[in-house]
Amino acid sequence: MNLLTMVPTIFAGSYLLGSIPFGLILTRLAGATDPRDIGSGSIGATNVLRTGNKGLAALTLLLDAAKAAFAVLAANAIAGPDAALLAAAGAFIGHIFPVWLGFKGGKGVAVYVGALLALFWPALLVFAVVWLAVAFTSRYSSLSSMTASLVTPFFVWSQGRTELAALCGLLTLLLFFMHRSNIRRLIAGSESRIGQKAQNGEETIG
Repeated sequence: MNLLTMVPTIFAGSYLLGSIPFGLILTRLAGATDPRDIGSGSIGATNVLRTGNKGLAALTLLLDAAKAAFAVLAANAIAGPDAALLAAAGAFIGHIFPVWLGFKGGKGVAVYVGALLALFWPALLVFAVVWLAVAFTSRYSSLSSMTASLVTPFFVWSQGRTELAALCGLLTLLLFFMHRSNIRRLIAGSESRIGQKAQNGEETIG
């Protein structure tokens, strides 16, 4: 099957799948606080956690990762590995810029993780190890996510997966863009640490 003829369909389908706002859907079904009205206003798992429901936050994280993994696996089955890369990008962009919510979604960490799981699972292991190491030493979740996403493209490139490394680099840039408020607080020394009561506007996983 010619990938070029499938590009619009694969990207659009992956974008729409990625744009499903599980955080918002789950909180509404549970009668919990709308995550857009608290914290950062994001629909990601960390902001869902601020509703006080850990179960909803965990399920949001799982489903956000799963939608990216599903998009990648489906595209790979339909049109091959190049399509899988395109699907990962589409799902990621759909999650952070969902059309249904005025292009205001999550920050992309869960979707990044789900895409890595489906594309190249050793990269997910590296991401997880780096995240845990930085989180243990700094207790900054946002710094952990950004550092892990920064290391990942270099690891993937070292494994000879140049196209995937390029994709990871693009997703990392977008992830950093979505964490720009966290970066400002890290520089100012006002970012909340793991286990510390979050300040308004913070969001690290989503």
